[in-house]
Formats: sequence, C-alpha cells, structure tokens
Amino acid sequence: QVQLMESGGGLVQPGGSLRLSCAASGTIFSINAMGWYRQAPGKQRDMVATITSGNTTNYADSVKGRFTISRDNAKNLVYLQMNSLKPEDTGVYYCNAEGLRYYRGGYYHSFWGQGTQVTVSS
Repeated sequence: QVQLMESGGGLVQPGGSLRLSCAASGTIFSINAMGWYRQAPGKQRDMVATITSGNTTNYADSVKGRFTISRDNAKNLVYLQMNSLKPEDTGVYYCNAEGLRYYRGGYYHSFWGQGTQVTVSS
C-alpha cells in the first residue's frame, strides 16, 4: 500500500535550521505535486510549500526566503530545508501528495503523511 513517511522534525532554537524529508513508498507510478503543510496547536492546517513534478514551487508568504522545497521525482522524495526558524514556525508538519497514481489503476487525489513535530524554542 501507499505510505508517506516524514522525518527530520525536532526541537531547534530560534534562528536554527532543520531539514524535513518525506518518502512516498509503495508501487507508485506518478505524483503530480508534493507539499508541506503545517498545523499549529488550535489552528487549521496551512500550506507551507508545494512543488510540482515539473519543479514549479509555491511558498506561503511567511516562509519565503527562509524555506526551500525540493523534490526527487525518481525516488518519490520531497524535502523542506528550513532556515532562520522562528517560534511561529512551530507545529506539526505534514507531507502531502496530490494526484498520486499507483499500482493497478489506483489513484489518490490527496494523500497525507502522519506528520512530524517541529518546535522552535529557546
């Protein structure tokens, strides 16, 4: 079956960096877009960054210039390099895959990972 597995979260001081990784596993044929979303306690889940299979990227205004999303299409991996982290970046970061086609004609319009916690605090 298809899975998205995030890694790389943790506790970091303000101004520090973290790199999140997300691996899509299973017999996957293609994924249109992958992205990272963040959910802070008591708030809705918001888009942080997305990247298409053609490497077109989109960022939330709050992370532009600090975060970089990248992707390895051949290995179904997506990364989020987070620099100059701020306390307001704290939350659970979820990996998302849109337009995921897999074995025997399977299709997910949107598929989510379990999330990884990022805490920015001194």
